[in-house]
Amino acid sequence: MATVKHRLGPRDALYPASAYPQYKSVSGSNFPVESLAFDPDAAESVYFAFPAVNYGSGNVTARIRWYADTAASGKVSWGASLAAITPDVDTQDIETKAFGAEAVANDDHLGTTNQRLHECTATITGLDSVAAEDWCVLKLRRIATDGTNDTMTGDALVVEIGIEYSDT
Repeated sequence: MATVKHRLGPRDALYPASAYPQYKSVSGSNFPVESLAFDPDAAESVYFAFPAVNYGSGNVTARIRWYADTAASGKVSWGASLAAITPDVDTQDIETKAFGAEAVANDDHLGTTNQRLHECTATITGLDSVAAEDWCVLKLRRIATDGTNDTMTGDALVVEIGIEYSDT
């Protein structure tokens, strides 16, 4: 049994017509850092397409690597959902395909360094009948407007999305 891993960065993102995070590239002291800046006061989402190479069974894990732009405390709430289409089998219109149930992951900012890298995972159980070699889309959103699980002020900057699943 092996774990299949996809790593997707900000340049891999697909954007909706409105309400999406800003793409940012910051020249750090030693290297540039690319990210997607999710606003604290708006419902923003972004999408990542990937093939379900060797998907076997079980849940899909979305590993979200992020950091705070200016905050040094608070919580961030992320939503992740999956849509899957089997080519030549599914009759669903690709442009109107719905997503499976959203998984929610809450993460606490871990201290006094504003731009500390954090990682949280969302276990997606709403698999939309994903099968090996399906064309899939992961939807990621910051659930910034709930006021309870997302309390961090300032942007949450996503630097990478990891998608993981079993090949058996």
